[in-house]
Amino acid sequence: MATKENLKEAFAGESQANRKYLAFAKKAETEGLKGIAKYFRAAAAAETVHALAHFRVMGGIGSTEQNLKEAVKGEEFEFKNMYPQFISQANEENQKAALASFQNALAVEQIHYSLYISAMESLQGGKDVEECRMFVCSVCGNTVMDQAPEKCPICGVPKEKFDEVK
Repeated sequence: MATKENLKEAFAGESQANRKYLAFAKKAETEGLKGIAKYFRAAAAAETVHALAHFRVMGGIGSTEQNLKEAVKGEEFEFKNMYPQFISQANEENQKAALASFQNALAVEQIHYSLYISAMESLQGGKDVEECRMFVCSVCGNTVMDQAPEKCPICGVPKEKFDEVK
């Protein structure tokens, strides 16, 4: 069915546009261009609206249990299959920046996998996970609970590089 494939392609494109525009907004801010940064953030928000609409129409959102199973499957694929292959290729091509990016992502995907497994176990036991503060490293994506470490164990940046998830 062509429409289903079109929805998948549109979802992917809108999702990527969102992330790209947010990166562009950060760059504009570092150049002191706050107005242009706001344009990029506004467009990014609109792309999110489009992506979520396409995803909803595709039937991509299930129950929380179904969503957790999907997330576990995706994270497991990334750290067991995708990133090891990417790391190997980057090594062969001596692409050091790509290698570091892939290695950081691989380490963090394992953390996400564990978080989702824990959430699944809680949900199957009839309860939510205990709410806590969560922090994400702005350099490598390391995801930690309760408080940011003094130094990121994955990429080595200081505590100040962690952002609290609201």
